[in-house]
Amino acid sequence: MATVAEVGNIKLGKLLIEGKTKQVYDVPSLPGHSLLLNKDRITAHNGVRAHDLEGKAKISNQTNAKVFTLLNRAGLRTAFVRMVSDNAFLARKCDMVPIEWVTRRLATGSYLKRNPGVKEGFRFAPAKVETFFKDDANDDPQWSEEQIVCAGFKVNGVTIGQDEVDIMRQTTALVFEVLERAWATRDCALIDMKIEFGVDADGQLLVADVIDSDSWRLWPSGDKRLMVDKQVYRNLANVTAADLDTVKRNFTWVSDQLDALAAPTNHLVVVLMGSASDREHCEKIAKHCNALGLNTELRVTSAHKGTQTTLHMVSEYESVLSELVFVTVAGRSNGLGPVLSGNTNYPVINCPPVRPDNVSQDVWSSLNLPSGLGCATVLYPEAAALHAAQIVGMKNFMIWSKLRVKQLDNYVNLILADKQMRGVRQH
Repeated sequence: MATVAEVGNIKLGKLLIEGKTKQVYDVPSLPGHSLLLNKDRITAHNGVRAHDLEGKAKISNQTNAKVFTLLNRAGLRTAFVRMVSDNAFLARKCDMVPIEWVTRRLATGSYLKRNPGVKEGFRFAPAKVETFFKDDANDDPQWSEEQIVCAGFKVNGVTIGQDEVDIMRQTTALVFEVLERAWATRDCALIDMKIEFGVDADGQLLVADVIDSDSWRLWPSGDKRLMVDKQVYRNLANVTAADLDTVKRNFTWVSDQLDALAAPTNHLVVVLMGSASDREHCEKIAKHCNALGLNTELRVTSAHKGTQTTLHMVSEYESVLSELVFVTVAGRSNGLGPVLSGNTNYPVINCPPVRPDNVSQDVWSSLNLPSGLGCATVLYPEAAALHAAQIVGMKNFMIWSKLRVKQLDNYVNLILADKQMRGVRQH
């Protein structure tokens, strides 16, 4: 494929690398960025099989952009920035870690050959993560994590050690889980997939390269016979023009389905405060809810002073929404949470605005409930938001994903903090 000078009104610098299905260019006008240009080319078996496939570059580029946009929205750290043309996208410039990370939910394909005796369809729970050293000449051999650590790869100034391997492993599993849940909304089973990581100029590990129909096995309705991924191409004994048309239609179908992977937005977290003086506390709850992708509304009502108004307010929400969570904020004698809990079937979370000098008195009315009531009680605004997100996330893959990314971030931040702190200090 000839080199190009400009794509999508972006002037390109030197060709950094050319692979079987893409070219990567420097972008002088945007320091720290590169442009990935897809080819109308499909390959298998490490390039042993290869065919031109008109339109594949556009389909792959669209698929990749939709997948990475979803991952970015969930909060995962990726190199993808934006699509700049039908067949190219802009990304943070990375040096690549020469390892493919593969996640498997079901045993199939090469796993069965490497593990005789395992039945096809064996379900891995948790999903199994494997690593392969990128080496076309030796057919990308499987490596252990110990081999990766001992290799001591230096990538953009970062030595890939156990810390980095731990981060990549956890991130790999989460990328799979996010996309698995997303595809489940289209009645498609994500069977396995591969991703790669890069290190940017700031030393950050990012999910990089490309994720498209070359990257996964995808079975509609969980039926292998309906596969719509590159395995169809791999399995062909002889490749005809009609076969390539079938592969192209499958890839197009996958790209179109990605447009429908929108998480539902028909949920609401209603924060009810017993007094306008509790607004600051409630705004903190709303801020944490919004960071997790939750829709919120703040209202003022008192179960003691305006019981009928409170119950009417609840009934109005129940009449128009089916995904509801109520968070009640009331100090002193908290009647708001228990009254709501006794009159609605939707979850109620108490989050009283306690102060250090009254915490034992104020929280007691939220904890010591009459029999038959089931509202939960938390003390901090973030905890109320997290609890609400866990409830909504049971039916909303994006909210669930944001929660899991938050857990991953906590894990990564601990590793990085420990990495900076560790080391024997001598007298």
